[in-house]
Amino acid sequence: MSYSTADSFRPVTLDDVRGAQKMLSGVARVTAMEGSRHLSQMVGSPVHLKCENLQRTGSFKLRGAYVRIAGLLPEERAAGVVAASAGNHAQGVALASSLLGVRSTVFMPNGAPLPKVSATRDYGAEVRLHGQVVDETLAAAQEYAAETGAVFIHPFDHPDVIAGQGTVGLEILEQCPEARTILVGIGGGGLAAGIAVAVKAVRPDVRIVGVQAAGAAAYPPSLAAGRPVTVENPATMADGIKVGRPGDVPFGIVDELVDEVRTVSEDELSAALLLCLERAKLVVEPAGASPVAALLSDPGTFEGPVVAVLSGGNVDPVLMERVLRHGMAAQGRYLAVRLRLTDRPGALATLLGVLSVVDANVLDVSHVRTDPRLGLTEAEVELHLETKGPAHCAEVGQALREAGYTVIG
Repeated sequence: MSYSTADSFRPVTLDDVRGAQKMLSGVARVTAMEGSRHLSQMVGSPVHLKCENLQRTGSFKLRGAYVRIAGLLPEERAAGVVAASAGNHAQGVALASSLLGVRSTVFMPNGAPLPKVSATRDYGAEVRLHGQVVDETLAAAQEYAAETGAVFIHPFDHPDVIAGQGTVGLEILEQCPEARTILVGIGGGGLAAGIAVAVKAVRPDVRIVGVQAAGAAAYPPSLAAGRPVTVENPATMADGIKVGRPGDVPFGIVDELVDEVRTVSEDELSAALLLCLERAKLVVEPAGASPVAALLSDPGTFEGPVVAVLSGGNVDPVLMERVLRHGMAAQGRYLAVRLRLTDRPGALATLLGVLSVVDANVLDVSHVRTDPRLGLTEAEVELHLETKGPAHCAEVGQALREAGYTVIG
């Protein structure tokens, strides 16, 4: 299954996906399908989680990368491959190349999370850091390909890549043959397109719903225009689906076969990541949790059984901490308050006593006395509190007001 540049728009078929599945036997894991009682109760029908976060390299990207590189001609393999990525695709290309004995060079942006850079090197790639954003990194990788003859491995815009990602769809049908709805995150569109090709050919009645982060949602305007359009300055914590323009090849498939594309907010992404961690005991990156975010945002609109594809679990620990706090805040379980009080002995202890009565757990206290904005006898206190939900947040605020404090932020 090899495509030249000239026929890179050749349609992807069910036979292509089945061929990719045979090629990936013993290479990619058949990842687990886990039921979620909590989500099932919310939706009112069974919800299953397809755990591609437990795939080798931590995401589905290995599938497409391996199929693409395995399909290269001998002279193309000899020239090596090059890719550009901030994380998941980088690791997929690195491992696939090592398994196939092909030299790989991966360009990553400066500032890419160190665990992802380290993992890409450990899988065997030569890593080159270039640029501040992925577009600059991509340009450097394409320039390297032109100069050296290395084959550029696109993360989503190639039939072989789409066929490889489509093997996720075949596994879903084997593991959950009664599925009625499949939710999948969309960035460039390779995974959604591949799943759609595989599933619709066998079960055209299954509804496929793509999910994008609202701050990086290029598909809704593109589908409305009937062609890929670019969203300027996409912004989202979900870097795995932070793509400003759909791929040309996957766009045509998504336009034809994906039933709907929805968007989710940053708060919903944070809450979904938190739910996966707490309820399912699964570490999932924000992009990987986007299908769960869609379930949380409107649970009553999906016909079950539902399969939510958790597409990746490569989350930077620093980002994880920030997202978890964001998710807790969105659920009313984390509260930051700033107030002023009289600077006298025992004032802070009195304030903490008020919080103790209403059972608010103090995580952090910042106590400022020297600030030109403060009066001579004033101090400013910022408190980070762990709370039990919106009702408890309101109770904390009421207790502070009744005690005579004015919350200023």
